[in-house]
Amino acid sequence: MKRLPSYAALEKAASERILIIDGAMGTMIQRHKLEEADYRGPRFADWSRDVKGNNDLLVLTQPKIIQDIHEQYLAAGADIIETNTFNAQVISMADYGMEALAYEINFEAAKLARAACDKYNKLTPDKPRFVAGAVGPTNRTASISPQVNDPGFRNTSFDELREAYTEQVRALVKGGSDIILIETIFDTLNAKAAGFATLDVFDELDLELPIMLSGTITDRSGRTLSGQTAEAFYYSMRHLKPFSVGLNCALGAELMRPYIAELAQVAECRISAYPNAGLPNAMGEYDETPDDMACKTEPWAKDGLINIMGGCCGSTPDHIAHIAEHVKAYPPRKVTKLTPKMRLSGLEPFVGG
Repeated sequence: MKRLPSYAALEKAASERILIIDGAMGTMIQRHKLEEADYRGPRFADWSRDVKGNNDLLVLTQPKIIQDIHEQYLAAGADIIETNTFNAQVISMADYGMEALAYEINFEAAKLARAACDKYNKLTPDKPRFVAGAVGPTNRTASISPQVNDPGFRNTSFDELREAYTEQVRALVKGGSDIILIETIFDTLNAKAAGFATLDVFDELDLELPIMLSGTITDRSGRTLSGQTAEAFYYSMRHLKPFSVGLNCALGAELMRPYIAELAQVAECRISAYPNAGLPNAMGEYDETPDDMACKTEPWAKDGLINIMGGCCGSTPDHIAHIAEHVKAYPPRKVTKLTPKMRLSGLEPFVGG
């Protein structure tokens, strides 16, 4: 199975410095104050359902806006930019009746991000930039019933998720992604389906890309929505031999640090973190300034916890620029080497003696 030259370039860059991943796409889209007609564009002017809010559709109807956002993050110092495909699989697209567009959206999104990276790679050939094909969790969960009175009910299955993810990952790879990023994981079973699909696509295309995994701790309980601790989550997913594992979303930097530290102790791969810009206020907005966020994340780099750093909800190119500036003086975390033992996971980790 062949690897692209970008795989070796990513490994080299990660060994030399803390890499910077971009910030929030949705936050930047909101700045444009797009209305229903803007989301539709001429192509979908007569679509039978409202599509405002379908941010992934904008790669087809407002591609210049999306590419400009990518380029703003690259100009701010991002080494890795994510495709605008968080909900771009058939399960989530069903909300808009756009299941048939899933492949095209992912393919075009990867092409836009690829074009942005290629532009900056020419400008700074000594600082390679990489496209991470973003694979979100879907709006369904395979582990938890959405019906309080029927705990055995599921509104999706592993096979449905695997099929949806296979189409998405195939399009992201063919569109020019350097990395597959399975992110905002709140249900490990969903993530396992995404991982299975990713490996299927690699086999199909005789191609291997780095896999990044990023879970989300939903509150101060320190667990994912499906109940796992950070360590147990990693043990559940380590069979994918990820390039990195980490956390994003849900928490601001202050609240996320203990769980990043927990992963840093046990993960035999690189650690990523892209927290929210603080916690949302009463209006659902994020108040943490770029300097505040950078000052809260700098100690992670100073203490040797991190390899990849960026921002999630509420973060902007200014946040990313400040984070990049604050962490550039520190070396990347050294990957942990653990004594070989049996390491299992349920909701809690189990390590054999």
